[in-house]
Amino acid sequence: MTQLDAASRQSALDRLNAHAPFLARLAELNPDDVARFLAEGTDAALAKVVCPPADDDIMRSLRQWRGRMALLLALGDLSDEHDVATTTQHLSRFADEACDAALAAAFAERVPGEEPRGLAVIALGKLGSHELNFSSDIDPILIFDPETLPRRSRDDPGEAAVRIARRMVEILGARTGDGHVLRVDLRLRPHPEVTPIVLPVNAAISYYESEALAWEQAAFIRSRASAGDRALGGQFLSAIQPFIWRRSLDFRQLKEIGAMSDRIRDHFAQGQAFGPGFDLKRGRGGIREIEFFAQVHQLIYGGRDPSLRVPATVDALAALAAAGRIDADDASRLSGHYATLRRIEHRLQMIEDQQTHCLPTQAGALDCVARLDGADNGAALLGMLEPVVIDVGACYDRLVADRAVTTGLSRDDDGLATQLIAAGFDPPDAALRTIAEWRGGKQRALRSPAALDALETMLPELVRALGAAPDPDATLIRFDKLVAGLPSAVGFFHLLAAQPALARIAMRILSLAPTLADALGVRVELIEGLIDQRAFDAPANKEQLLAEWRPGLASLDYERLLDRVRDHVGERRFAYGVQLVAGATDPLTIACGYSELAEAALCVLADAAVAEFVTAHGRVPDSELVGLALGRLGGRALTHASDLDLIYLFTGDHLAESDGPRPLGATTYYNRLAQRVTAAMSVPTAAGKLYDVDTRLRPQGAQGPLVVTLDSFERYQREEAWTWEHMALLRARAVYGSDGARAEVQRIIDNLLAAPRDPGKLTADAAAMRDKIAAHKPATGALDIKGGPGGLVDLEFAMQVTQLASGACHDPNIAAALGCMAAAGLVPTDVVAAHGLLARMLVMLRLTAPEGEPPTAAARQLVASQCGEPGWPQLLAAHDAARQEVADWWDSIRAAAPAQQETE
Repeated sequence: MTQLDAASRQSALDRLNAHAPFLARLAELNPDDVARFLAEGTDAALAKVVCPPADDDIMRSLRQWRGRMALLLALGDLSDEHDVATTTQHLSRFADEACDAALAAAFAERVPGEEPRGLAVIALGKLGSHELNFSSDIDPILIFDPETLPRRSRDDPGEAAVRIARRMVEILGARTGDGHVLRVDLRLRPHPEVTPIVLPVNAAISYYESEALAWEQAAFIRSRASAGDRALGGQFLSAIQPFIWRRSLDFRQLKEIGAMSDRIRDHFAQGQAFGPGFDLKRGRGGIREIEFFAQVHQLIYGGRDPSLRVPATVDALAALAAAGRIDADDASRLSGHYATLRRIEHRLQMIEDQQTHCLPTQAGALDCVARLDGADNGAALLGMLEPVVIDVGACYDRLVADRAVTTGLSRDDDGLATQLIAAGFDPPDAALRTIAEWRGGKQRALRSPAALDALETMLPELVRALGAAPDPDATLIRFDKLVAGLPSAVGFFHLLAAQPALARIAMRILSLAPTLADALGVRVELIEGLIDQRAFDAPANKEQLLAEWRPGLASLDYERLLDRVRDHVGERRFAYGVQLVAGATDPLTIACGYSELAEAALCVLADAAVAEFVTAHGRVPDSELVGLALGRLGGRALTHASDLDLIYLFTGDHLAESDGPRPLGATTYYNRLAQRVTAAMSVPTAAGKLYDVDTRLRPQGAQGPLVVTLDSFERYQREEAWTWEHMALLRARAVYGSDGARAEVQRIIDNLLAAPRDPGKLTADAAAMRDKIAAHKPATGALDIKGGPGGLVDLEFAMQVTQLASGACHDPNIAAALGCMAAAGLVPTDVVAAHGLLARMLVMLRLTAPEGEPPTAAARQLVASQCGEPGWPQLLAAHDAARQEVADWWDSIRAAAPAQQETE
């Protein structure tokens, strides 16, 4: 090893620890891998990290493997021992092997002893081209052969395939205390809203031969059989080659290709301007424009020239240049730009393992990305990227101009432009193009005469409703995305035409609340629930929800029950969000409603998981599972996007054994059962996603067992727990289990919290932990309501130190606890109002700006109004004053702390 190698490796590790909290945590968990990397390099370290063997804990072993791979590949990337292409190839190979392992485990559970066959994973997108991102989802299509798929004697082949596929997705995608393996998005299959998640191979071939759309043709340029029965996958891809690579393109296909290129920019117009907030993937001059530049040329010329049928973007550019289809200099520059943009995209995703493509808007966060990449600051990073983006945009401009001449597209539209301008679309070009695409049958939902007739009936009201929205252009883009997901638009369009008020609500949702817009895009029927004025009633409590749901769930099998509960929760959560958008309900009331909703879902799904488990393993005598909620769920203050902090416990003797046909020891029994409950709450199904579940607050954190006995929990909390763990218990509330079990948990918590404490050590420990949190997770900007000086985290620390020191006001709900403390003179009076303002802002911003960016200009007035202020400037002033009140209180508490710190 040369001194240069050693220096670059150490620099990579230092930057990782300083600027990428997700990777820094992995480095702490895997010190041997870090040491081997420093001593021997990336490839030598990777050689020791192999796919784990199949075992009973496939969920955990795959996640730990993924963590080690992510850490080492990041170090290889940051040290320049691997270039971007090598990194993405390793990530793609890992995804292939993980899918194989998950599929093998699913087969072993369903049909023990059978080899996985008859089910193939067809990779599309970046996995299909071996270009997977550092923190990407995968977009496969799953196919099966009814003749060769192993199954139980009474299983229908289609049902067996779906169950195996669902289990594979659960193994890969469920978020546990160890994280996840891969996010799996199955929506690229034909008609995803009505088809099962795995398709019979002959039906899939028939669809692509006769019905598929231009975007699906483009998607299959980057396709391969990546996992499962690769022979079956290869046969399928061979059969549809004529669909992918057509020897000639007709006028309609050229128009569709042209419209696709237009829509890339139209759909992401807000990320076009270069600077902080720029979307590296979808912005003007970004990654997608390079990819589409290559794919358009491949679609046009690849049918006659097999040398152009290569999936990877850089390889495709080289092949097109070699064939004389694009300028060689353009190909060379675009290839270099592609590597640069993908490298910075990886840096964004390394920081917290988030699937993000946008440069941070806040200067500090942008500096963090820059320094992770080795640049001095955010300004230097922007200076490096700007000429890249300009050049890519210019190349793409030439492509768009050439395409317009080729297709002869016209934008004349018989006076519609005048109506659009009057409604607020100025210029109206993008809106005209979108409506022309609808009228031309671009969307699947608009290909029948009835649908086109419904469109014309609805169009005048739609234009008026769009014009009334705070941001008409952005709202039209989201509405178009919604229409794209519909199997048929007839009923939906007639509904909007007949219910103008509903149309205006729908446009307001699309304009102000991206989270609700996404939900509507997945389940457009959610809008129908708003016809019933009861959708605007006060949120129901857990008992009311259970009484409403249980009669309809009693006859369902486990899989259908998971879907139905997701439907129920989705409908309620959507309605509660609409109440916020309408300004009809206090955000704190909605936060409580979100919590009651999550608790009801947990009760139903945990009962169902227990019943399924008992069938196989029986019950452990005189024992039961208990769910303890902490954080925002424990405090009945969830936001629309909150995850659920849970600790699982069990009563009875840990040496006992279950009494079923396949008995298990109590500890193994409850650890597996808790995994099943977590999966029931978190795994995406055909009905969508429910909640992310975080179990890391359990004794010994992610390194400890998932479930412990009540006695072990009490002993740990008395003898080993850190001060911050007792602080967390102030928001703990038993939410699942019998009345007796929950009362016993509450007794343990009450006794722990009532124990006498050294006020000086308590304050010093809390101050040290707060400093550690601030170092590992700095505030993302001025509107990071939780982080930063005077945010909700500071407020909770100040409150919890006071609660533990005084032994008073131990209510899990922060607002209730603060009210009690104010009455007892334990908190400055102004802090109570400060909490109310900050908590309302948090609820509203999670809905209107879910990615942490400032809300749009259109949404700011809504947020201000719901927080009791007349406008955005007044809200910002009140926000600053509230943070100052909280900061002053916390600083006064910290000032009393002696110079000692808790260490871990």
